[in-house]
Amino acid sequence: MDGILLLHKPAGVTSHDCVLKVRKMLKIKKVGHTGTLDPDVSGVLPICIGKATKIVELLTGASKTYEGEVTLGFSTTTEDASGEMVEEKKVDRPIQRNEIENVFQQLTGEIEQTPPMYSAVKINGKKLYEYARAGIEVQRPTRIVTIHELTLLDHREIFTGETISFRFRVTCSKGTYVRTLAVTIGEMLGFPAHMSHLIRTASGPFTLDQCLTFEEIEEKLKNNELATILVPIEQALFHLPKYQINDKVAEKVKNGAVLPIPNELKDVNDPMLVVNEQNKALALYIKHPEKPHLIKPLKVLG
Repeated sequence: MDGILLLHKPAGVTSHDCVLKVRKMLKIKKVGHTGTLDPDVSGVLPICIGKATKIVELLTGASKTYEGEVTLGFSTTTEDASGEMVEEKKVDRPIQRNEIENVFQQLTGEIEQTPPMYSAVKINGKKLYEYARAGIEVQRPTRIVTIHELTLLDHREIFTGETISFRFRVTCSKGTYVRTLAVTIGEMLGFPAHMSHLIRTASGPFTLDQCLTFEEIEEKLKNNELATILVPIEQALFHLPKYQINDKVAEKVKNGAVLPIPNELKDVNDPMLVVNEQNKALALYIKHPEKPHLIKPLKVLG
């Protein structure tokens, strides 16, 4: 059993819990997710099964889309609704729609982020949330992330109240902390803030409407239909350049052979997907670092 299972992760469980549950349900050891979702966050969680675990890194690096909600008026320890209040400042003025949209425009593109203390980023071998739970503050490295699109989903022209909440949609690069983005939005508007709701609606090419809940997966298993809903490896990597080979060369690929680069791919610098005559994914290849006329295996999938 090989492929990608598109799970609609429920809120209240960790991504690791989801992997353990899928492993138990399918009675298979080789299972891995493609990008952690916080326990409070629901949505698209592609889970690689069998040989597909070899492409986890490629899928993890894909852009993600979320729909969330920012609440102005107070911040929390975890930067989301599950944390304890850190700072409170009632919203003492109306906020205009164009103010929020201007902030969104300023945050679109490459921005710097500092990972929150309650996160899985490792410092000196320990995860930040382990330091946070022990009450230890450590220096965290800033990182550059890319906000491809940031859109206000609320139709109001004026926002009023002692606390103000508004919804947004963001498409961003790997490594972006959306709750940190929510805090930054608040800071730029002049108020402490936190992310009060979040759902991942897309991960790379995979969207929420393609995903199954655990209950739906159970039903597919009962009806022996699971194999029909697993996304094949070659479909998950459709965006990569493809190199089709005959069966004779396929045997060499399975053994990790170096191959001459085809003319049509000589200008390609990204990984390329090698498929057999039946379009079955066999391996990922990259340009040879020392011999530009050759390509070498990055991962053998067959």
